[in-house]
Amino acid sequence: MTEPTRLKATVYVGGLASIVNEANIHAAFIPFGDIVDISLPKPEAPSSTELHRGFGYIEFEDPADAKEAIDNMDQAELFGRVIKVSAAKPQKNANEGLGSRTALWEQV
Repeated sequence: MTEPTRLKATVYVGGLASIVNEANIHAAFIPFGDIVDISLPKPEAPSSTELHRGFGYIEFEDPADAKEAIDNMDQAELFGRVIKVSAAKPQKNANEGLGSRTALWEQV
């Protein structure tokens, strides 16, 4: 799958309760289509006992399934928390735009 197509098939899920794991996410989102991958970023602090940082990404086989998941699961409740489900945005390049480590006039 090409990178732009892959991005269209990936959804962002925010507001996850700390007890949510990949199995819970899979069970909640499998009705919308085949899931290729689930990613729950770990906390950056090595001493953290949390399973994830409160958000994750779900990659579907088909971009239409991702849209269906967004339409049906955004503002839904999962483990007592209202979750935010939206299209995933591409990762920002560290050398580009505001917030980068390189001055704008040095970017070519």
